[in-house]
This record gives sequence, structure tokens and C-alpha cells, in this order.
Amino acid sequence: MPRATRTPATRKRKKKFFKRAKGFRGGRSKLFRTVVETVERAMRYATRDRKQRKREFRRLWISRINAACKNNGFTYSRFIKGLSNANVKLDRKVMADLAVRNPEAFKKLVELAQKSLKP
Repeated sequence: MPRATRTPATRKRKKKFFKRAKGFRGGRSKLFRTVVETVERAMRYATRDRKQRKREFRRLWISRINAACKNNGFTYSRFIKGLSNANVKLDRKVMADLAVRNPEAFKKLVELAQKSLKP
């Protein structure tokens, strides 16, 4: 009876890790034990940072909107409150883009927010 080896399964498992470790330097892409540690850590960071990316972009959008509001003599919080009173359904990503690329349109949004805040 021939001897059964587990070579195909081992090779497949190792290849999976080495493929993910492409571009790593030194032993981090050559030595299996180091590759496993590095790849697992990288996957943990990737999972965490997918959440953090969303937070960071929201912060960026808010700061851009705030700067544009200040240029128009308004505050961010009153601007958002005014838009919600006026039933404007724009998200912060779109408003930040308007603030940067089309200041005239953003100024109209500010005026709309100002009108809806007055009694």
C-alpha cells in the first residue's frame, strides 16, 4: 500500500498565505511562520481600518463644510439644522464636494438654510 502524504493540502494552505504576503520584505515574504504572523496582523489591521476610513472621511467632509459655512458667515451646526428644517436630503459627502468645487451652489444652500431658520 502506498504511503499517503498530505503534501497537496499543505502546499495549497502555504500558497494561500504566500500569495497574500506578496510585496512584503525579507523573511516576511519568504519564511512561512513569519508570513503567517504578518498576514494575520495585516488582515486584522485591514478589518479595523475599513471602519476607521468611514470615520475619517466623515470628519473630512464636516470640516470642509464648516470652512465653507464660515466663509459665508454661518456656522456648521446652524447650517445642518437649517437644511433639515428645509427638508434638504443631501449627505455630507455631496455637500463637501459642492463646497469645494461649486461655491456658488453651496452659497445658495447656505441661504436656504438661513431662510428656514428664521421664524
